[in-house]
Amino acid sequence: MRARRSCLSVPGSSEKMLVKAGGLGADEIVIDLEDSVAPGAKSEARELVCRVLAEGGLKGGPVSVRVNALDTPWWRDDVAALVERAGPAIDSLVVPKVERAESLIEVERMLDEHGGAMALQALVETAAGLLRLAEIASASQRLDTLILGYADLAASLGRANPEESPGRWLYAQEALLVAARAAGVEAIDGPYLAIGDEEGLRRWAEHVRDLGYDGKWAIHPSQLTVINQTFTPDDGEVERARAILAALDRADTEEARGAVQLDGKMIDEASRKQAEQVVARAGR
Repeated sequence: MRARRSCLSVPGSSEKMLVKAGGLGADEIVIDLEDSVAPGAKSEARELVCRVLAEGGLKGGPVSVRVNALDTPWWRDDVAALVERAGPAIDSLVVPKVERAESLIEVERMLDEHGGAMALQALVETAAGLLRLAEIASASQRLDTLILGYADLAASLGRANPEESPGRWLYAQEALLVAARAAGVEAIDGPYLAIGDEEGLRRWAEHVRDLGYDGKWAIHPSQLTVINQTFTPDDGEVERARAILAALDRADTEEARGAVQLDGKMIDEASRKQAEQVVARAGR
């Protein structure tokens, strides 16, 4: 599994930003055909994205495209054009405002009809979506990621100032994480909208990292350094994880049973799993 610490959202209506995005250091580039594109510019943006991708104009990390929501008149044209004109350049499609399993099934069906090989990511950003997270997470074999979106979720719940505190969203964060882990897919946190607030971004990123999230969206290149740093295990974490694995391996060799001690603390098979995850993240 590749690293997806940072996912940079780029407007699909700006050729300059699309071409520049590949060299900015994001683990994934998410081209947006939805919220950042005005209704009157949807067709033009779709054409631009297909052309830039088909011509190989976007270098760097894996590329995903956020299509328009399924209750709009644009999403079918989005999927058809992307598959037929730029399919090999696209790793996955991000489906916004997913509220039920049928939404992903419908997109999957259309991909099958057009021969699209890309994966799916589900962006959950409404109260209805939160209630159906388990069925959404298991809706499609193509699904590899659940994403929590705060701005639309705040509107759905009637909350003001979605960036006030990451702890206010603990229920939603935990619910999405549990659904993702149960389905074996990644859990990605949505964007922090206060672009100039580096301290707030770091606090939020550390919060969701400690919960167990794999990464976070960015809406501006200036946010990438903080996000990448936050979701990369530091040298101390990696050293500790390797020491745990070595101690447990020695215990296995010596036919020890159950937990063993390392630096005065008990470690066991659960510790092994956690340590393996840290080493794997560092390797990616």
